[in-house]
Amino acid sequence: MRIATWNVNSIVARLPRLLGWLESAQPDVLCLQELKTTTDAFPHEEVSALGYEVAAYGLGRWNGVAILSRVGLEDVRRGIVDQPAYEDAVEPRAIGATCRGLRIWSVYVPNGREPGHPHYAYKLRWLEALHATVVAESSQDRPLAVLGDFNIAPTDDDVWDIGAFEGATHVTDAERKALAMLRDAGLSDIVPRALKYDRPYTYWDYRQLAFPKNNGMRIDLVYGDPKFASAVSDAYVDREARKGKGPSDHAPVVVDVTL
Repeated sequence: MRIATWNVNSIVARLPRLLGWLESAQPDVLCLQELKTTTDAFPHEEVSALGYEVAAYGLGRWNGVAILSRVGLEDVRRGIVDQPAYEDAVEPRAIGATCRGLRIWSVYVPNGREPGHPHYAYKLRWLEALHATVVAESSQDRPLAVLGDFNIAPTDDDVWDIGAFEGATHVTDAERKALAMLRDAGLSDIVPRALKYDRPYTYWDYRQLAFPKNNGMRIDLVYGDPKFASAVSDAYVDREARKGKGPSDHAPVVVDVTL
């Protein structure tokens, strides 16, 4: 099976690119983030025409997640265990489903904005809830994978210049410790182990020629339990999808597994 994750930064703006990429990359399961649309307004018809079932979760603002599958879509769950609210709203940032025996979560971790901001504290609470969800899901006898935009660079090598991030989010000790809790729960960071090259970036800002300069970050991650990790045969970041006119600022991450 081919499993992928992609922060599309607006499903409406990126729909032609998404449909073209589905036809060329042929993922069996695709996790999407930052839909920026409602569940009902998701382009179900266009995606279904390519043979995919859709489980979407969106309220139309700055978040929203989905799972697309052509190998079955069962036991759909919207939201994580005891998910915290931000400004009295529970945001659509996580959706889970079972696809041909594989339990998959598509997650869009809060950005955090800046250390000390209420959104940063919300991000850490949200990651605690994700950890609780992973612990609960790990009790089931099936492979488990959590994919998405984590808004955390796991190591200093996962950003183009750690000095440029002094006092910024995505690289703080507290965020990285929260990410390490997923590893303590039995998940591992899949892509660096499977790739034939070292820690490629997955996100480049639209500004200051970040993509041509390769001033990027690796924040779109694939975490899996031992059953999933042992089945991985290959992985890559599709930089080509970041090129051209009107791309997302993220590139898809693709993992091939034998399950």
